[in-house]
Amino acid sequence: MPENDNVAAAGMPEGLKALMSRADGKDKSLPPVEKWNPPFCGDLDIRIARDGTWFYLGSPIGRQPLVKLFASVLRRDADDRHYLVTPVEKIGITVDDAPFLAVEMAMSGTGEDQDLTLRTNLGELVKVDAEHPLRFEKETDSGGLKPYVLVRGRLEALFTRALMYQLAELIVEHDGEAGRETGIWSGGCFFAIGAHLLK
Repeated sequence: MPENDNVAAAGMPEGLKALMSRADGKDKSLPPVEKWNPPFCGDLDIRIARDGTWFYLGSPIGRQPLVKLFASVLRRDADDRHYLVTPVEKIGITVDDAPFLAVEMAMSGTGEDQDLTLRTNLGELVKVDAEHPLRFEKETDSGGLKPYVLVRGRLEALFTRALMYQLAELIVEHDGEAGRETGIWSGGCFFAIGAHLLK
């Protein structure tokens, strides 16, 4: 975002302007965006790149508190689109892949008692479990695995490549209801990797 945030705010909808004024505030609690149902006010030129960088009008947003504030009102709706949501407006933005990155992983226990806790690029901690499941896709370019974890609502974090290699070391086989499965244990759940993704 340009150096002068007041200039940048000039093109922002009113609800986001009010939000920006609180960017350096002490309140870090997440607002209840899932409960808000404001009118759609169009799209804004904000993009989250695959590497987690936020852009406004083509320029990176340099202020981390502002990025975290925008992320706190980010929502992914049933139409698979991402929106910034305030009590008075809903604004569409572009997300190249997932809005967050999983950048660090802590592990405790082994086998079925294994617990994985992830840290996102914006500092949120997520324990992989039934409420925050893993899912896997095939990477188009390399054909490798792309793991994701559900952070909150419908918002996901994509594992960085380095973290994906750490996760790969934890892949085991398990006799499940569907027969022999390959996947990851965490939070008392087994997250299977589809056989088609392992070919």
